Order: sequence, then structure tokens, then C-alpha cells
Amino acid sequence: MIMRVCNSNCVFVLKPEKIISKYMDDYDYTDFANGEKRLMKSQDPNFNPHIDKKEIAKSEGLWNLFLPENPMGESMSNLDYAPLAEIMGRSGIASEIFNCSAPDTGNMEVLARYANEEQQERWLKPLLNGEIRSAFAMTEPAVASSDATNICSSAVLDGDEYVINGEKWWTSGAGDPRCKVLIFMCMTNPDNPKHQRQSQIIVPMDTPGIKIEKMMHVFGYDDAPHGHGRVSFKDVRVPKENLLLGEGRGFEISQGRLGPGRIHHCMRTIGVMERALELMIKRSEERVAFGKKISTLGANYDYIAESRIDIETSRLLTLNAAHMMDTVGNKIARSEIAQIKVHVPIVACRLIDRAIQMHGGGGVSQDFPLASMYAHMRTLRLADGPDEVHRRVIAREELSKYADQSEEVVVTRD
Repeated sequence: MIMRVCNSNCVFVLKPEKIISKYMDDYDYTDFANGEKRLMKSQDPNFNPHIDKKEIAKSEGLWNLFLPENPMGESMSNLDYAPLAEIMGRSGIASEIFNCSAPDTGNMEVLARYANEEQQERWLKPLLNGEIRSAFAMTEPAVASSDATNICSSAVLDGDEYVINGEKWWTSGAGDPRCKVLIFMCMTNPDNPKHQRQSQIIVPMDTPGIKIEKMMHVFGYDDAPHGHGRVSFKDVRVPKENLLLGEGRGFEISQGRLGPGRIHHCMRTIGVMERALELMIKRSEERVAFGKKISTLGANYDYIAESRIDIETSRLLTLNAAHMMDTVGNKIARSEIAQIKVHVPIVACRLIDRAIQMHGGGGVSQDFPLASMYAHMRTLRLADGPDEVHRRVIAREELSKYADQSEEVVVTRD
């Protein structure tokens, strides 16, 4: 994909990754990092350190770059988007500047793929325009939500309305004052076959009966203003027209949503890894201990080399998964998606741990981003499904390759 960037004298034709890199450079990458620190320290839920940059990015067409199927504008393949997400991943807040941050990306993909025209006009359009933000309410404290068929919050049809009851947690984005809508996973048909019991319903955040019980912390980080809410729903009434796709289709929608969400996380994680390696090398080259640069001590050469290998293997696995999603679809690419979802966060944690070690006490402090990076990469081994679920997908796929083969014929000699 090629994009055009104009200045007063001429037009430059650039690849998108060059444009994103140029944008980050033009607005000073350290400013993004400082914005992250100010965001962490701010007690104002409306605080947004880069609202001006969002408007500039939007005006320059650096907007909604993640969406393969956009009924309201341009689209970009997963393979094209991968290097852009990696660049954005170097800053914890850069994705939002380009309207490419979770959970909005997943919700926009759901609405683009499964919502009707009226639902898209009401909710997808303002999300695509960056006018509002959203949340996804799936995980429940009462059940093992890694198995989506366990979801038991209920929605009962009463006349022209669904009456919703239940409790969710880790509802990312629920604490943001700009969050105006959430997509709610619930049970509507308990007597249906196992994978046809749940549905997904659009629920406006200002609907009576919704209460944010508390904001969850991730290793002590509250991630304000975005946040992860524990949210209760008591007799919440929404029009039956807010149902997505149809009753009993919630599991199907979840599978369609989580594939792109998982690969986006992995794409951004590679950017996190690149930044961690950069910090590791700068620190180890600048600091001296026992008369030598830290980079030369012990096995640090090995750690630096292994970190580069981890990044390159993660990138190639992710690009392969993106290519598969674009060419054969998410369902057939499920093993490739599962592979990166297991591999990338694990090696990211390992790499960041090395960087922390070379930073000494500074590595676990608020003066460097490494502690926050580690906390969120470790969380990624649970988000969008734990490692064990994805390993199960991979193993089943491998075993299925041999399931239909006839028994081996053994030839013996008389």
C-alpha cells in the first residue's frame, strides 16, 4: 500500500511505515514517552496528553489503518498493517493517536463485519471518527471465561427489550469518560447446543442499571483513564434491535473478533520488544561497572544477541500469520494465530527481563518504562485467551493432520 504526503512544494510517495515513523519523529518520540509518564501520574480521568496530535493524524489520513473490511472508507490488509502496528507499539499511547487502539479496534471490526446498517450508523461511524470510545464486556469473575461457552450473564427478551443481568470484570475501557458503548456477551438461549447459547448485544454505557463497581489494577497499574472495570448489570434494558447478528451467534462473533485482536497485540508487542532492546543497549553501553561497560560483562553479549533473535523470529511468525489471515481467512489460520499469541508475549517478557537486569534498580522503577512493559506483556499471556488455550488449538491442528491417515502397512519378509 502506498500513501501520499504533501508539503508546500511537492508530493512524496511513501510506504505507510515510513509515514508513521516520520510522524513519530516529527512530533519527537521522547514527547510520546513523556506523555506516557504524564498519563500515569494524572488523576484527571479526562486527561489526554496528545489530543492535538490525533486531529493532525486524522487530517493526514493516518487513521483507522487496522481495518481489513471497512464499509465506510479505505481498508488495509493485516500484512500491510503489521509494520505500522509495530511502530505504534513502541509507545503505549501512540495507537490511540491513529485511532488504532484496543478495545475499539476489535469492536469496530465486529460492527463492520456483523452489525446492520442502522447499528453501523449509530455506533461504528462515531468510533471510526474517533468521537467516542468503547468497551467489550465478556470476562466474568464467577466462571473460567477462557472457555467462552461458560459465559452466564443473561439477557432475557421481554417484549421489545432485552433485560440484562450479570457481572463482568476486566472490561477494558469502561473507566474512560469517552466510553459510550460496550458490546456485551451474554447467554440468551440456555437450551441450545453448547456453542449456540450466547449472544452479543450493543449496550449504551448510560443505560440505567450499569454500575462500575471498581477499577481493576494490573500489577498495581490502574491504566487510567482507560482502565479495566468490574461492572455490574442489574435489570439493564436495551431494545431488541441492539442484538448483533442473531441469537446464539455470540461464540461465532467472538471467534471472528479475537483473531484480529490477537494479532494486533502481537504486532504492537514487537514494537515494545524493539524499544526494550534499544533501552537495554543504551544503558549497557553508557554504564560502567568493574572498569568495563555493562554490555561486555558476564553473558550480556549473549543476552543482546538472543534478544535480536527473539524479535526477528516473533516478527516473521506474526507476518506469516497476517499473510495467512489475508489469504485463507482467520479460521484456517487459527493455528498460526495461536502460535504467535503463545510465542510473542513469552519472549517479550524474557527480553524485557534482560533489559530490567541491565538497568539495575532503575529497571523496576517509575523512571523507566520497563516495569510497566513487563507487567502488561505478562498480562498479555492471559488476555484474549491464556497460553494453554492456544497451545490446545495448535496441538489439535497438528494431531488432525494424522487423524485420517490409514494404518501404516508393515511389510515383513518370509
